[in-house]
Amino acid sequence: MRSAAPRRALGATALAVLAACAVAAPAHAAVAAVSAVTDERPDRDFTIEDPRITESSGLAASRLHPGIYWTHNDQDAPLIYGVDSRTGKTVATVTMKGVGTPRDMEAISIGPDGDIYVGDIGDNLDGTWDHVWIYRFPEPKTLRDQTVQAAQYVVKYADGARNAEALMVHPKTGRIYIASKNQKGGGLYEGPAHLTTSGTNVFRRIGEVPWVTDGAFSPDGGRLVLRGYFAAKEYTWKDGRIAGDGTAVAAPFQGQAESVTYTTDGSAFMFGSEGQKSRVVRVDRTDGGPGQGDGGGSGGGGSSAKDPKTPGAGSTSPNSDEEQGNFGVGVIVLGVAFAAWFGLKRLFRRD
Repeated sequence: MRSAAPRRALGATALAVLAACAVAAPAHAAVAAVSAVTDERPDRDFTIEDPRITESSGLAASRLHPGIYWTHNDQDAPLIYGVDSRTGKTVATVTMKGVGTPRDMEAISIGPDGDIYVGDIGDNLDGTWDHVWIYRFPEPKTLRDQTVQAAQYVVKYADGARNAEALMVHPKTGRIYIASKNQKGGGLYEGPAHLTTSGTNVFRRIGEVPWVTDGAFSPDGGRLVLRGYFAAKEYTWKDGRIAGDGTAVAAPFQGQAESVTYTTDGSAFMFGSEGQKSRVVRVDRTDGGPGQGDGGGSGGGGSSAKDPKTPGAGSTSPNSDEEQGNFGVGVIVLGVAFAAWFGLKRLFRRD
């Protein structure tokens, strides 16, 4: 049997290292937390704090209330939440009345008329439902809990039922587009010029898109961003169609990557995900193209889309640095813990 002295020495060393790492991680997290609390800029990285929001599936920047983002759960309750990007707190809960029980709300967008459009368009079995719904109501002028009257539109696809998670309202024409979701790639569908509540609204396929979980038009209507679980692309939008192959966007890695929208000035993307206390991450546009605005942004911070080919490129905001730092500390702690455990196990093993 090996001597007990080396075992005691190594054990004490391992415990000391682990204790130091355990202290370092919370300390780093505390610095990040203080930074997050004191940074009150809108349109920046934020965490959705509301415990009711566990499956945030869509995201839309308010046109009336700077820094407020509308979202909703992927569930059967007709609730829309207004979340303040400065604090992550819910400042308004809107209950839609005049609609049936939602089945699978997946997307939200705001039109040029100032109305909020909600896409109850999910169909995970690709053809279970022969129709889906779109809900519509004016964006509330005051931020408070309230009930609103909403219009409900029946939607069908000209080529049969589809599963979809992306609904985009063009900010100039008001036309509605839906991107279907399929492992082999989906379709981009165009709705009628005007929706009707008295009949069926048929959406027709006008193009092909990759696997899409959400999308949004830039505020000037010149760009369309589409995201999936692992990638995002921004396309030029011309004459009611996608033009070109698009440009890759340095979208953040998010476990259940569900949503994307532009800031109201078009200077950045906001990427969201599902989950308790899910994170919304800002990614700045840097190419100066349509939808860029003056480039300053109202939030001034966030990750950069400058070079999507460079791993980790453009992490310019304090929040991005904090997240990377926390991740790095976590990796170190796990690595040290594993090494210490493995070393102790070998040391205590009998010859």
